[in-house]
Amino acid sequence: MAENNTSGVLYVHSCLPAMMPHMEWALGRALGHAVSFAWSEQPILPGTMRAEFEWQGSEATAALVASSLRGWDQLRFEITQNASAANDGGRWLHTPELGIFYMQLDTAGNTVVPEDRIRSAIENSGNDSAQLTRELRLALGQAWDDELEPFRHAGSPGSLVWLNRASVNG
Repeated sequence: MAENNTSGVLYVHSCLPAMMPHMEWALGRALGHAVSFAWSEQPILPGTMRAEFEWQGSEATAALVASSLRGWDQLRFEITQNASAANDGGRWLHTPELGIFYMQLDTAGNTVVPEDRIRSAIENSGNDSAQLTRELRLALGQAWDDELEPFRHAGSPGSLVWLNRASVNG
């Protein structure tokens, strides 16, 4: 039986320099061939590095990589897996403080929150709307997104756009 292939991106938001070869090895092992990342300094957390790597492989790739990297010291990453003809996509987020979080993605890249998770949030919150908000934020992985957001934008070139004021003579 042919294996379904997909693609995605591994975003390494913070990694200690000593772990860099291990990161490459973990993805390379899941893909079945050696990979090399283009590393750069992570300005948000001095002494750590960051990288992005687009990958193509089997539908098991992202889960294998996420499982092999979880729990590493000072490691912040996310790995996305695009939807394929056979399966929805996924996104795995990891921070040292929060651990790992998985979310299912539909073909448009939206987070899919399963019905059981929504029902559980409703039940756990009772009539407390603030608690319902907390439960739904948890289901969406909001704490992981909040922690990773500064790391995502830290090295973005061109994040500042200068607009020139045009003068109109009338």
